[in-house]
Amino acid sequence: MVLSSPSGAGKTTVCRKILKKHKDYIYSVSATTRKKRKGEKSEKDYLFLTEEEFKRKIKRGEFVEWAWVYGNRYGTLKRFVTEAKRKKRVALFVTDVQGGMSFKKKYPQSILIFILPPSMKELKRRLAKRGTEKAEEMKTRLKTALKEINFWSNYNYVVINKDLSQTTDSVDKIIESERLKSTRFDYAGWGKNRYRMIDVK
Repeated sequence: MVLSSPSGAGKTTVCRKILKKHKDYIYSVSATTRKKRKGEKSEKDYLFLTEEEFKRKIKRGEFVEWAWVYGNRYGTLKRFVTEAKRKKRVALFVTDVQGGMSFKKKYPQSILIFILPPSMKELKRRLAKRGTEKAEEMKTRLKTALKEINFWSNYNYVVINKDLSQTTDSVDKIIESERLKSTRFDYAGWGKNRYRMIDVK
């Protein structure tokens, strides 16, 4: 499951709330070269890497995708995809639209959810409230948001984040619905011993 949204629209917060409810889900911790913000923890919020470490991982082909975002590198590690497939568990990936499009191309079975703010005015208010960007940086993020919003039609689902609780509930229902699709059903595993349970004489 890939969650994307403009910066400040709530994708990371929604993801964290889903993970609190479903302890068996796998969360992909994105790698970045940006500096750690107050309260953030390495390998929980992000995998904070030096420029040299990030480049080595690129060279070794460890990323599903990576991109420059606001002057820093961000990337999604392949190991989380591999772990999810091996354990047959839901994996949540939080990416920008570049990452979302890379997932769609490389892993067609992925489900992409785009989270929209109620309005650009509300997005600006939320960015200002978190207080992590200066005025010029916020202006850049809002301009980028206008471009990113145009990608909504490339996603499987669109959820407007007007109320955090309702948005989280909607995303949770999307995930559960996708898990129950017949295309994901392990019939071979279910039916392995089915004939031993009935008398076929």
